[in-house]
Amino acid sequence: MCSYPEIREQYLMKKHGTFFYIMVFVTAQISLFLLIGLWISWYISNYILTEKGGIKILSFNVNIIALVGGLVLLVVISIAMSLIFMYLNRQMNLTRMYDNFIANITHELKSPLSSIQLFLETMNSRKVKEEKQKEFVNAMLQDIKRLNSLINSILYMSGFESTSAAKRYPHNYRIYQADKFLKEIILNVSEQLRIRENVKISGKASCNCVMDKQWMSIVFHNLLDNAKKYSKEELEIHIKLQCSEKYLLIHVKDNGVGIPALYIKKVFNKFERVENPNSPSVKGTGLGLYWVREIVRNHGGDISVFSEGDNKGSIFTIKLPIYLKAKQNHLKKLLRLSNYSNHKSG
Repeated sequence: MCSYPEIREQYLMKKHGTFFYIMVFVTAQISLFLLIGLWISWYISNYILTEKGGIKILSFNVNIIALVGGLVLLVVISIAMSLIFMYLNRQMNLTRMYDNFIANITHELKSPLSSIQLFLETMNSRKVKEEKQKEFVNAMLQDIKRLNSLINSILYMSGFESTSAAKRYPHNYRIYQADKFLKEIILNVSEQLRIRENVKISGKASCNCVMDKQWMSIVFHNLLDNAKKYSKEELEIHIKLQCSEKYLLIHVKDNGVGIPALYIKKVFNKFERVENPNSPSVKGTGLGLYWVREIVRNHGGDISVFSEGDNKGSIFTIKLPIYLKAKQNHLKKLLRLSNYSNHKSG
């Protein structure tokens, strides 16, 4: 598993490499020195030499060169300094996210560990009835699943950004009849989260799509779990399925606290946490929706979110290509990746 400094460096240098910013800084310094040298030579040629009776030939040309050259160099310096400022600002934001990530991940790791330790110490220090032992064991297994899920989210995070991720991480892409397949996943996830009665499914998706069952389960687990965490009233989740000409559309609507307009474009970013005074106090790593987006993209699809504002809920829309109607090269690549040659619906 990659360490956070490695993740931090990958995120920081995702848009431009270190060499780029070094060259920007060097260019700014060279431009500054050239500007100073140009204006010094201009001053000497126009004031010092002429005052001493020196030759004043080309003084007009020298003025023009000094003026135009100085302006050009000033623009170069200004642009270079702006880029350096943007780089430093990005670094400061990343440092802030780093601090939040460390605080949140520490809490997420310590909570289940403390719970497991408490159960074990209780069972070790006193005689516990068999029924109570089973209850303790089940609780510890749930905490272990929680830890495993958290570790996997960090482990796979860096893999999504690598072109070789498909070769390094297990996939099991198959062709599924979307309606039956997705309703089964949604049912299982909602039962795991104990919100089965709060989830309503409508629409019909009688189209075939290439999907990985484990990855799609993670997508819905994150979306439904977020809806549960960020709902202050009685939870209501409405999931609508529909097939267009080329794409399967999945709309996941909740009645939670909503997403401020400022964060609409940021919620899928790595380590991003929405700061909303109306939100319940929820701990997390800021990786859930990032993971959702990357999984959907790996399926050849896209995900977007819409919210009318505070306490008006959110609508997540997932768009996946329909088999034999859209993005055929990508879907065939996914099937080859899973060594799947039997092109029949799962």
